[in-house]
Amino acid sequence: MVSLLQIRPFEPTDWPGVWRLLEPVFRAGETFPHDPSITEAEARTLWVEQSQAVLVALDGNGTVVGSYYLRPNSLCLGAHVANAGYVVAEPCRRQGIGSRLCQHSLQAARRLGFRAMQFNLVVSTNTAGLRCWQQNGFQLIGTLPGAFRHRKLGYVDAVVLFQSLV
Repeated sequence: MVSLLQIRPFEPTDWPGVWRLLEPVFRAGETFPHDPSITEAEARTLWVEQSQAVLVALDGNGTVVGSYYLRPNSLCLGAHVANAGYVVAEPCRRQGIGSRLCQHSLQAARRLGFRAMQFNLVVSTNTAGLRCWQQNGFQLIGTLPGAFRHRKLGYVDAVVLFQSLV
C-alpha cells in the first residue's frame, strides 16, 4: 500500500523507473495503441519528448510508481484541448494512484491553459481506467466500435471521454 505519494515533474534520471512501468503495459497490448514491440528509445520519445509536461509519482522510498504526460490533443486550432496518458506500477494498482494522477493532471492542464481534456481511445475492456476517469468527472462522448485491436481479445470497442476545464 502506497500511503506517501509525491507527484513531481519528470527528471531525466527518472526514465529507468518510468520505462519499468511502461514496458510491460506496452508489451501487453491491452490498453495503449502503440506497437507492443516498441523500443525503449521509441517509448521515451513518445512519453517524454513529444509531451508538454511529464510527471512522476514516487512512493515513500523514492521509487517511481506512476507517471503521466500532458500534451495538446490536436494541432493549432484544437491545441487548447489536452490529452494525457497514465501508467501505474502493477503492484500499486487499485490503491488510488491513478485517480491521484488524474486529479493532478487536470490541475496541471488548467495551469497550462488548456480548456478541456479528451481521451481519444479508452479501451472498453479497461474497466478500472474507465471507472477512474468517470469518477474524476470525464463524460463518455461516444463509442468507437472495434477501434482497438486487443492483443488477446481481438477487435474491441474503444470510447472517447471528455471533460471541460473551464
